[in-house]
Amino acid sequence: MPYTMSRQKKILAISGSLRKGSSNHNILRFFSKMVPVGFDYSIYDGLAQLPHYDPGLDNDNPPAQVMELRKLLKEADGIIICTPEYAFGVPGSLKNALDWTVSSGSLDNKPLALITASTSGQNAHAALLLILGALNADLSPDATLLIPFIRSKMDGEGNITDVSAAENLIAVFNAFLKSIAN
Repeated sequence: MPYTMSRQKKILAISGSLRKGSSNHNILRFFSKMVPVGFDYSIYDGLAQLPHYDPGLDNDNPPAQVMELRKLLKEADGIIICTPEYAFGVPGSLKNALDWTVSSGSLDNKPLALITASTSGQNAHAALLLILGALNADLSPDATLLIPFIRSKMDGEGNITDVSAAENLIAVFNAFLKSIAN
């Protein structure tokens, strides 16, 4: 699908899992193979280094890791979040990162895709839809996806083997690209 742009568009992908070989990281790598010309795609790896959210530090000079995250979010034309569900909720490290964006408005009207891939995932997915709505992210229903039982849809190398899951991921990615190509 051709996209016409005057400059390279930046996509920042964030995994809600800290484990490098996680299903969520593998989905983000799956997307990296589909990035068309004219797009720069990077996966954020600083989630574990962010300090715990502290309103007392959320000022004009927040911790360096927070400043870096906010800079990356500001420079990105679109954000992809792919996350598991932990204990029926949003992983703490991802929620922490989102908390650091509240006062900065880093996600305000920012095109965003949300994929929740876990054993179940429905609680984290619903919670993230509420959180991202509160942060005023530009989240189209076509750019959201819940994939339950994700491990049964991948092989041991992390490749997506379930045809339906792959097709749904491609559809979400294409809807997301349209939202940032304009």
